[in-house]
Amino acid sequence: MMVQARDRRDGTDAIRVGFTCSKKVGNAVARNRAKRRMREAARAILPSHGRPGWDYVLIGRANETAARPFEALKADLIFALHKLHGET
Repeated sequence: MMVQARDRRDGTDAIRVGFTCSKKVGNAVARNRAKRRMREAARAILPSHGRPGWDYVLIGRANETAARPFEALKADLIFALHKLHGET
């Protein structure tokens, strides 16, 4: 999974998130499963590790997003957010 982020700087505190998977992930069933897993990971992680007023896009990757254990997927998201925001 890859994460992109942008600070909106519009004064709102909402954390917005989008999800995408290319056809390289697989057929529609595989892409939808990958997006459901990313959505659930984001629901669990972003309220505590995301920053208010930021937009995030989670991009599913072939052979990684659908097959990776869910706890590892959440750990990857936490690592990516810390790296994006310059935290250790």
